[in-house]
Amino acid sequence: MGVIKLKNIKVYAYHGCLIEEKKIGSDYRVDLKVNADLSESAISDKLSETVDYVHLNHIVKEEMAIRSKLLEHVAERILVRILNELPLVDKATVDVSKINPPIGGNVEMVTISRNKKR
Repeated sequence: MGVIKLKNIKVYAYHGCLIEEKKIGSDYRVDLKVNADLSESAISDKLSETVDYVHLNHIVKEEMAIRSKLLEHVAERILVRILNELPLVDKATVDVSKINPPIGGNVEMVTISRNKKR
């Protein structure tokens, strides 16, 4: 078993319930952790026998580009695609953070965390 982490994927996107968020957008941070059997690739040194983190990053960027009202919805789409497209992944956890959310206070970020397993 093994773990692959992608930390602090920076994305500009247009998620949120407010009209301003739809027009102006905001900075987001995505952190991803996947658990997978990496024993074959550890021996073979073949990309085809592991979870390609370039593919993971691609999924995150594509799903973040699709507007949603809720961060939970974006996170769910990311998790579903990972499990559908990468059969070696047993479990995935994603944190989606909105930087400087418009909530009427001095808040660095709001984060939702979701996980899904086979």
